[in-house]
Amino acid sequence: MAEWFSEYVERVVDALGNDMLRSALGKVATRFPRARFQLLKELPYYEYYRKRVREARLWSLEHIDDLIEMARENIERAGAVFHYASTGEEAARYVVDVLSSRGARLVIKGKSMVTEEIFLNRALIEGGLDVIETDFGEFLIQIRGERPSHPVVPAIHLTIDEIAESLSKFLNREVPPDHSSCVKAVREYLREKFFKADAGVTGANAIAADTGTVVIVENEGNARFVSNAPPIHIVVAGIEKVYPTVEDAVVASMLIIPNAVGLKMPSYISLITGPSSTSDIELVSIRGAHGPRELHVVLLDNGRTKMLRDSNFREALMCLKCGTCLNICPVYRELGGQIWGYVYSGGIGAIWTSFIYGLDRAAPLAFTCLQCGRCKSVCPMEIDIPEMILKLRKT
Repeated sequence: MAEWFSEYVERVVDALGNDMLRSALGKVATRFPRARFQLLKELPYYEYYRKRVREARLWSLEHIDDLIEMARENIERAGAVFHYASTGEEAARYVVDVLSSRGARLVIKGKSMVTEEIFLNRALIEGGLDVIETDFGEFLIQIRGERPSHPVVPAIHLTIDEIAESLSKFLNREVPPDHSSCVKAVREYLREKFFKADAGVTGANAIAADTGTVVIVENEGNARFVSNAPPIHIVVAGIEKVYPTVEDAVVASMLIIPNAVGLKMPSYISLITGPSSTSDIELVSIRGAHGPRELHVVLLDNGRTKMLRDSNFREALMCLKCGTCLNICPVYRELGGQIWGYVYSGGIGAIWTSFIYGLDRAAPLAFTCLQCGRCKSVCPMEIDIPEMILKLRKT
């Protein structure tokens, strides 16, 4: 641990001296919390939905085995393939094996923290596949060889000048340092990739056990391309994403955007139940209409069951990955998620890191927490992160 901690301290010192980083992160600490505060005053139903989702998640954790089995039955009934992966390595291997056996070459991806968790891109590349992230933020950090710094806005640590410079270098042409030009450059590059891809990989904001439905929320529209255009769609999600009903799953997914960035609704909510199909010719059902012919849903454990069985930390599984706790955190404002995190950032990230990657990775993160309690005050699931951090320090 000493070697890792020493390296971590060096990175902290470097971050504190990086004015561009702190300028970029300052926008998180001002814009998102302010927008969220104003929006929640305009949503009279928010508190009802929040409490409902919390109750649904608590119930789901108590009945997770039954829900996973129900999800499996309904996912398969809908014509998709279900796979349960005990470890990240198993999940990544399954995805690579499926794509390799189909002769896939180009894989496009939607934003997914769980695929970051299992280092899927690395596994795909090592398996001889080309991988392209299609979320703007994920695309930017991919071409820079970095990790996400926020679960919702992964490139929030970058300034417009840094982004334009990276795009100019990658595209081998000058991209002006203005927001519209940068978005246009990425959009033009990605457009043909959507239709040339052999497979698409996404995460899931929620999965409904009663119907086998995958719920994906987004603003950019890329996840719809990723899940619709290629002939194969693979979903990778943690077991904590399973909800009893499709209504629970949709309501839970709708809580993410208001809390994360202060918007009332996401631009897109996709509900995917099985691969595409048509019965328009003599009522004979044929899979593979305009969308994918194959849908695979991979449910991942990777330390989650162990967390569930630990009464001190099980409520960390209720995390929506909305990033609201990061937006208000004074440490995150100074360091960002790439420093104060391994894959998952901040105080909640320290808890997740300890169960997925071990205490050595989690220790520096846990001891950076200031115990100010701001994260708990804004968490829509009321997770007591500071108390968990104290318990983690004693582990």
